[in-house]
Amino acid sequence: SLFKEEHEQLRNSVRKIVQNDINPYVDQWEEVGQFDAHKVFKKLASAGLLGITRPTDYGGLGLDYSYTVAFIEELGRIPAGGIASGILVHTDMCTPALSRFGSDKLKREFLAPSIAGDWVGCVGVSEPDYGSDVAGIKTRAERRGDDLVINGGKMWITNGCQADWMCLLANTRPEGPPHKTKSLICLPIKTPGVILARKIQKLGNHSSDTAQFFFEDVRVPYANVIGEEGMGFIYQMMQFQEERLAAAIHSVVAMEQMISDTMAYCQQRKVFGNSVLDNQVVQFRIAEMRTEIEALRALCYRAAGLMMEGENVTILASMAKLKSGRLSREVADSCLQFWGGMGYSAEVPISRAFRDARLLSIAGGADEVMLTVIDKLTRGS
Repeated sequence: SLFKEEHEQLRNSVRKIVQNDINPYVDQWEEVGQFDAHKVFKKLASAGLLGITRPTDYGGLGLDYSYTVAFIEELGRIPAGGIASGILVHTDMCTPALSRFGSDKLKREFLAPSIAGDWVGCVGVSEPDYGSDVAGIKTRAERRGDDLVINGGKMWITNGCQADWMCLLANTRPEGPPHKTKSLICLPIKTPGVILARKIQKLGNHSSDTAQFFFEDVRVPYANVIGEEGMGFIYQMMQFQEERLAAAIHSVVAMEQMISDTMAYCQQRKVFGNSVLDNQVVQFRIAEMRTEIEALRALCYRAAGLMMEGENVTILASMAKLKSGRLSREVADSCLQFWGGMGYSAEVPISRAFRDARLLSIAGGADEVMLTVIDKLTRGS
């Protein structure tokens, strides 16, 4: 098993914060279109939860990835996908490369305050014309003396409206193979020339703020490049594996929550004199969904275990991400059907889950990208 007694202690810490400091405010945050990231992150940081696998030198706990799995699973108990996605962008998407390859100075300046919950992080990869095609991004950062001058724009930036810094992917070389011309750069959002253009209105995940940015002659020190210049594309592909696995792990508990909410409703809802749950068609469908969820959990745990052993888990993480997106939609749709007319009202948890789940097959690598990755790597091409 991945888990020991210590994991249970960590779970209890997360569960307490979720129950007391997050869930009571979910409806309010969904209404206003963003959760209070600084307040929530400060609370999580006080329990050491924003740097579980990060080095102790920068305030992290220095634990292995199995503790991150336990953390992510507990976030699945938040009845709104947007909040978990905002937290996980900060913990597992904008800091892995910085933690692994960044200089000591960069880690003190950006990683330490992120782990302490003083700063909110975001990732700047997607652009208006380039999402799945990461190699095609156009934002550039030209070297001028000891500085980089950044021009371009980024889109779909989770936490963007509240972020203090961005892990930015930009072209630092004018020519060459596209996977060798990019670098990851730590960009403080308050830098002159960083323009928060708009907050994007979305179908679901309302409590997660999503922004579009433009950069006009933004100057940052060249020393803000993470690791080696020109390695940004490779580093970002590594970060994607953690992001994709995190999304899949989170979805398992989120789907279990959909089923338990649905069963509770179906138990007390009477149709033709019996509860909805007394119908074999409902019982069998729930049994099928539980089986699929359990298979996905096993895949996630296998990938997590291999990652802890230092293996490349790109194929397994891509499979888990693909399966989680498709299965989440299937589970949300089936559950909503069993709620009948109530499922279509905005005030029940399943309608929110239905909207939130749709993002999983798009964000962090669309299903079609996952299929391409799985095909290429399994064929060895």
